[in-house]
Amino acid sequence: MKTIMKTAFTSLALMLALPACAQSKPAPNPNDADPALWVVKDADTTIYLFGTIHVLKPGLSWFDEAVKTAFDKSDQLVLEMVQPDPATMQQIVMKNGIVTTGPTLTEQLPADKRGAYLKAMTEAGLPAQAFDRMRPWLAAVTLSLAPIQKLGYDPKNGPETVLADAAKAANKPVAGLETAEQQIGFFNGLSQKAQIAFLTSTVDEMPKAGEEMAKMVDEWAHGDPDALARDMNDSLKDSPEVARTLLTDRNARWASWIKQRMARPGTIFIAVGAGHLAGEDSVQAQLARQGIKAQRIAY
Repeated sequence: MKTIMKTAFTSLALMLALPACAQSKPAPNPNDADPALWVVKDADTTIYLFGTIHVLKPGLSWFDEAVKTAFDKSDQLVLEMVQPDPATMQQIVMKNGIVTTGPTLTEQLPADKRGAYLKAMTEAGLPAQAFDRMRPWLAAVTLSLAPIQKLGYDPKNGPETVLADAAKAANKPVAGLETAEQQIGFFNGLSQKAQIAFLTSTVDEMPKAGEEMAKMVDEWAHGDPDALARDMNDSLKDSPEVARTLLTDRNARWASWIKQRMARPGTIFIAVGAGHLAGEDSVQAQLARQGIKAQRIAY
């Protein structure tokens, strides 16, 4: 399987675009980004849809032009989830991601994968037994972040953090489509088989983590959702359970939320992982099935 790790990179959660919106354009300079932005509207309601990369290096300029204009016009910011304080988040993760009895994580891995796993732990600067009481999904997410953090990618530079800070400064309310408990529950609810596949695929892809992350950020910065769909989502077809749990079911729920929200007036800025706004099962595609058209904003 070619990585669910990419899902961890972009959505922890995790992590589809209309053919007419597939064109990419060169950025004026290496630090300028023009990520894709859509809008859904009727007579008295406007909802912007913005795809994010959850971790970025510093210095990339994306919160300007059409994105900033749309945000400034909006009455409310809606994210995948509102980040709890660190102590609360740690409690949620510990409750769902740590086990104190039973076989260790290393023992749960297929024998032919243990060597690569232990090598990955060593290269990440971690003791071999550091994750042994973790559930496989938590080990996968934690391990997948190690190489990209070394390269300078940080959630503090990610759009969610920037947008939440801007909303706070502008006294805009911030809401979540999901809670932290729900997002962690998606991972925790995966079958043991899917969790082990998640971890082993992460280990297999770690040597290419920097290269893959740079490619996805470039596609995002150039506003190319179809390329993002190929890189982030097509690989999930190898694991229907993971694709359904982390991607398609969530997209359908979010589209239903948007449809219901269209019944009330106002202007909303929604920011979710870019993989959710690309491909044949994207939020926009789910909306189209309900008779609602999302239009790409050119800028």
